[in-house]
Amino acid sequence: MSDYDPSTVKPSPNPRVRDQAARYEESDGTEDTDMNGSPCLLLDYRGRVSGDWRRTVLIYAEDGDTLLIVASNSGADRHPAWFASVETHPEVHVRVLAERFAARAEVLSPQEKARVWPLLLAVFPRYEEYRRNTDRDIPVLRLTRA
Repeated sequence: MSDYDPSTVKPSPNPRVRDQAARYEESDGTEDTDMNGSPCLLLDYRGRVSGDWRRTVLIYAEDGDTLLIVASNSGADRHPAWFASVETHPEVHVRVLAERFAARAEVLSPQEKARVWPLLLAVFPRYEEYRRNTDRDIPVLRLTRA
């Protein structure tokens, strides 16, 4: 991960995500750090094909000293674009408020996902609606500091 430079990360093509990430970054983690009251982080990940660093904004929950993120794609029938990239390149960089750190992402097993699902619903109850509205299994990932 030695070639990582947060100033060269490619912004999201989604205008809402791109704008929120820019405000989060430009304010040094003091503005636009939530979505409808749910805490958000910046996830920088390496593109699966291009190898370029990219950025997205995700709601997160804490589980001990790790963070949990959900590949919900707002309940759509396909995984979000970042998910395949993180599966291929699990070494990521995270920003939570003013703090930056390297982390490793792992997809949780069904048993572990069942254990942490209530933690995620406490942060963002709509995840349950998303799960009901799609036939796909919505992955949950754990971010562990490197």
